[in-house]
Amino acid sequence: MEVLWQTESSLTVRQVSNGLTQRNLAHTTVMTVLDRLAKKGFARRERDGRAWRYRPAATREAYVAELMLTALEQTGDRDAALARFAQSVSGAEAVVLREALARLEEEQLPEGDSEIELWGDWPSRLYSPRSP
Repeated sequence: MEVLWQTESSLTVRQVSNGLTQRNLAHTTVMTVLDRLAKKGFARRERDGRAWRYRPAATREAYVAELMLTALEQTGDRDAALARFAQSVSGAEAVVLREALARLEEEQLPEGDSEIELWGDWPSRLYSPRSP
């Protein structure tokens, strides 16, 4: 996923292999991992002649936000976990959180909506945070 997130365009298996720092992986291994990422919805793929081209299904930030939500669901006390998280962020990070919450309050969700969708059809907490 790191290699896919580093570029704006979709990449072939060979391009992803060349972008990996650990270069001793077999081409078929990279192809298998990309195929599995696509089947799980973490990557999108499209045909380019006989090859597949891959791109991320969502941004790194959306993925990390989903990891945070998954972790939050693991706790028995969401309020306590959120409070502990808030205590652990830096002053600058707290400002970012306050600004994001203020924007959300301004936008106010329509009646009956209880969640904000981070990304279109990205898998929503269906997979372990270690999946990709």
